[in-house]
Amino acid sequence: MSTVCFPVLSVLDLVPVRDDQSTSDAINATLSLAKLADRIGYRRYWVAEHHNMLASAGTNPPVLVAMLADATERIRVGSGAVLLPNHTPFVVAEQFALLEAVHPCRIDLGIGRSSGTDPINSDALRHGVGGIESHGVMSYPQHIDSVIAMMKTSGIEMTVAGRRQTLRATAKATTVPQVWLLGASSQSARLAGQKGMPYVFGHHLGVGSTAEALHSYRSSFEPSPQLAEPQTILPIHASVADTYDEAYRAALPWLLVMLGLRTGQPQAAVKSIEQAEKIRLPPAHKQIVDAMANQWVIGGPDDARAQIEGLAATYAVDEVMIHPVSGTYEGADPRSSPGREQTLRLLAV
Repeated sequence: MSTVCFPVLSVLDLVPVRDDQSTSDAINATLSLAKLADRIGYRRYWVAEHHNMLASAGTNPPVLVAMLADATERIRVGSGAVLLPNHTPFVVAEQFALLEAVHPCRIDLGIGRSSGTDPINSDALRHGVGGIESHGVMSYPQHIDSVIAMMKTSGIEMTVAGRRQTLRATAKATTVPQVWLLGASSQSARLAGQKGMPYVFGHHLGVGSTAEALHSYRSSFEPSPQLAEPQTILPIHASVADTYDEAYRAALPWLLVMLGLRTGQPQAAVKSIEQAEKIRLPPAHKQIVDAMANQWVIGGPDDARAQIEGLAATYAVDEVMIHPVSGTYEGADPRSSPGREQTLRLLAV
């Protein structure tokens, strides 16, 4: 038996939509998964922001967080991430201040800088419907500060047309969400360190440089009122079953989703395991799938737990966030996700 202390586990959910599911079915499957994670001891349950994707219903983290927090009792619930350039800081602060007021000490606000979509959808989010100014990305560091300040009881002082006034996200906050910075570069890592924020590096995105980014974060960290010491989470893709072969079969539908994104193929909902197994990939695409699978945690319970222990030790992180990628066999209840539930159960301490 391993002598390494098993890390704290949390959950990342992209709210996948299968061929046999409606949006309503996918959300109900996510609610069931969150309830399970709550019961068996996971620390956090985060939902991501993605737009106009046939394989994901996770378009609006604040709405999903509200539903998930209502459906659970203990687990912290949050965004992984709200993509701040898509939104005005004041609206984000108002949303999460209200969530925290209803569910005190259970809400996390994870903030990211990307758009979570392609240029066409990004334009619709920010411009085409009277949206956010173009300088949202350039103003990202300042907007982070504004969100944090506006959620506090003291608010933030604003001056408009010569008039000075306090701007608060909610009337009388007694607690505030924990605010995390998410990123996939050393630049985001340094920003999180300089602001004294907890940090999540997008290890699951397969961009590399995890060790370098976490080193940049820790070496640049400056204690803040929010955080005295560095705090980190490592997200990973995981598919766990009784055997490696079963776990790999279950991971194949999501491997194909990721392959499609990387190679510019037309969007599609998540296939069943049986459908995924029928697809014959050209050699170049098979190499991409194999490379991704080698970076994911796929296997039986003991092997998967050993892999997670190894990753946590290698990168010295405080938590590992599991994105359960296990697919579903045909005939399953559309309002459930038995493969993802099995992964969480088999990894639970």
